[in-house]
Amino acid sequence: MRKLICTAPGNAELAEYDDRPIKPNEVKVRVEFASPKHGTEIADFRGTTPFIDGKYDPEWQIFKTRDQDEPRGLEYGDLPLGNMFVGMIVEAGENVTDYRVGDRVCSYGSIRETQIVNAVDNYKLRKMKADDSERNAVCYDPAQFALGGIRDANVRAGDNVAVIGLGAIGQIAVQLAAKAGAANVIAIDPILKRREIALKHGAHFVMDPTACDAGLEIKRLTGKAGADSIIETSGSVHALQSSLRGLAYGGTIAYVAFAKPFPAGLWLGQEAHFNYGKIIFSRAGSEPNPEYPRWSRKRIEDVCWELLMNGYLDCEDIIDPIVEFEDCAEGFKKYVDLEPDLSIKIGIAFRRDKI
Repeated sequence: MRKLICTAPGNAELAEYDDRPIKPNEVKVRVEFASPKHGTEIADFRGTTPFIDGKYDPEWQIFKTRDQDEPRGLEYGDLPLGNMFVGMIVEAGENVTDYRVGDRVCSYGSIRETQIVNAVDNYKLRKMKADDSERNAVCYDPAQFALGGIRDANVRAGDNVAVIGLGAIGQIAVQLAAKAGAANVIAIDPILKRREIALKHGAHFVMDPTACDAGLEIKRLTGKAGADSIIETSGSVHALQSSLRGLAYGGTIAYVAFAKPFPAGLWLGQEAHFNYGKIIFSRAGSEPNPEYPRWSRKRIEDVCWELLMNGYLDCEDIIDPIVEFEDCAEGFKKYVDLEPDLSIKIGIAFRRDKI
């Protein structure tokens, strides 16, 4: 079997591996479809995460071990790439009661031909029907952060909402805001393809922030009132400045992005003070959730899974292009690293007749 790994900054390769025997509480899955996480993973891939002498800095807590068999971020040479997978269970341990051989499932994991997953008391291993969308399924992770941002920004019917950054999280946030009844959904991204997809899925207006004063345009499109809520997913210093400029008086910015250190020039005076805004550093995975005990990470995940599987959310246009597993190393380098304007989130298709 083979898996996709990063062997050095900027280089992806398929490498051979052998599966270990499964434990009594585990299942083995033959992978059929997978997808990487463009935003977070690209920092690892390019070597911009905090490595010291080739070793991971343990004080940088956000990049945690993704699965016990493949620690993530320890060193290059065998760094797994990938975020989510869909596949069929081909082997089940003796203590597994909720899953059986032949079940179609989705869960977290790197891009590889098989996955071994804990299947006892693991709600993150999600069952799928035969006709459930695999493209929707691999958007399970970004959907959680989109929903968290929408809730943290207190988006309500009739609101003016701006979404900055139209990657997978931003695209799903556009859909959620539109379906929540927002009066105006303004989608902002410099990439034309992403703006077109946002228009197709609920945005009322789109703009290229490199071609206009985005904050001023938000005010203009809302009759000078500004956006009641802004979902910022890009992590750009210019996006945050535009958010402060385009925010309505007393409005809320849900800062979903995990930003790198900003350069000098962020201006937190003048409009930021006059608009009297709030910035919430949104993170769906934080526990206790701000709305605890009514809302938890599990509830966010359960709701997102239901919205994805019942078709309330439509991620078909978000997963594009689809790359064959045989070509996924070059596909990852091209669409995730070198030419990210060509893709929001790539899909990896595996041959169905292989284990």
